[in-house]
Amino acid sequence: MRGLIGSIVLSVLAVLSVSAQTLVISAGTVLDGKGGVLKNQLIKISGGRIVSVEPGNTTGDIDLRRFTVMPGWIDTHVHLDWHFGKDGKLARAAGEKPEEVVLYDAENAWLTLQGGFTTVQSVGSQNDVPVRDRINSGSLPGPRILTSVKQLTKDSGDPEALRALVRQLKADGANEIKLFATAGLGSGGAQTMTDTQIQATCSEAKAQGLRSVVHAISDQGVRASVLAGCTSIEHGIFTSDATLELMAEHGTYFDPNFLVLHNYLERLPNFNFTPAVAASLEKGLPPTADVLRRARKYNVKVVLGTDAVAGAHGRNAEEFIYRVKDGGDTPMQALLSSASVAAEALGLGRTIGTVAPGFDADLVAVEGNPLDDITAVRRVIFVMKGGKVYRGPGPL
Repeated sequence: MRGLIGSIVLSVLAVLSVSAQTLVISAGTVLDGKGGVLKNQLIKISGGRIVSVEPGNTTGDIDLRRFTVMPGWIDTHVHLDWHFGKDGKLARAAGEKPEEVVLYDAENAWLTLQGGFTTVQSVGSQNDVPVRDRINSGSLPGPRILTSVKQLTKDSGDPEALRALVRQLKADGANEIKLFATAGLGSGGAQTMTDTQIQATCSEAKAQGLRSVVHAISDQGVRASVLAGCTSIEHGIFTSDATLELMAEHGTYFDPNFLVLHNYLERLPNFNFTPAVAASLEKGLPPTADVLRRARKYNVKVVLGTDAVAGAHGRNAEEFIYRVKDGGDTPMQALLSSASVAAEALGLGRTIGTVAPGFDADLVAVEGNPLDDITAVRRVIFVMKGGKVYRGPGPL
């Protein structure tokens, strides 16, 4: 990790050396994040924002005419401080020093940025807070981080205690509230929080101006969360058609996750899963694909989240591929889930997720066109966040 931290420091110096001058990017193909496809565009950037997007094929300060340019990708579900320890096994925070864990958090943030993701929602850990704040100050490179600081469960207290916890989390700097309405997939996914606990948590979050992100596996847990006015449902593997219709009616966002299951299955020894849990994880893949297809049928607002844990940071773009090849998404659907739709879900729809004047200059470019071959998302050659280049060619 020391070598990586060293490279981060060098990259910070390189980024800081780029002045705030106006830049023009020449782009061969632009996917604007709202479904538009533009050819031969000049993207003018000043003060960290996009000033104009106009036709043109001249050489700009940064030449990306051979590549496909998109809004910086957004991952709505990560766990930045999850990592493997020196023994190669999943590390437990209780057995590590906080100053060590926060470095892993920063390292994983850097890997994620290099993978093309300029915004992530980490749900969540107290270790995210100093990393988020240092990134916001400009002294540490990384994606824009929104964090829940901690997670609320059935054991977090009665409804009044949960309301108080939501208020405390806001005071502690939380950007959203994460709650576990159900058990995990490996434990069967049954509802664990009561309806009144869920209602108290999500209603208080709304009253405090915070979004509520709900881990829910079973249909019962999903339905209770939708009726409680929660913002988004994570996983939702066993959601029924009737509840998906309800989600569409309520405008609830939906985030089924493929990468986390594949990552677990590819690294079973690292996670020390029992054979029974491993079997349940593998059985979760077909219903995840099925619920995504059905969610699209009912026009549910689907966002892209990976539930990235140890071993997955920096590989977040694999979620695009799983969603297209296994979940039946079109490439455009998958990309929009990580662009304007995700930005809207995070309450940032007017500032990120779109390549258009007035939006933050968060851009990612890949070799090839993911609309023709979704695996092009693996070939990231350029990353810009807030007008600063963190990967690929800088100003000529």
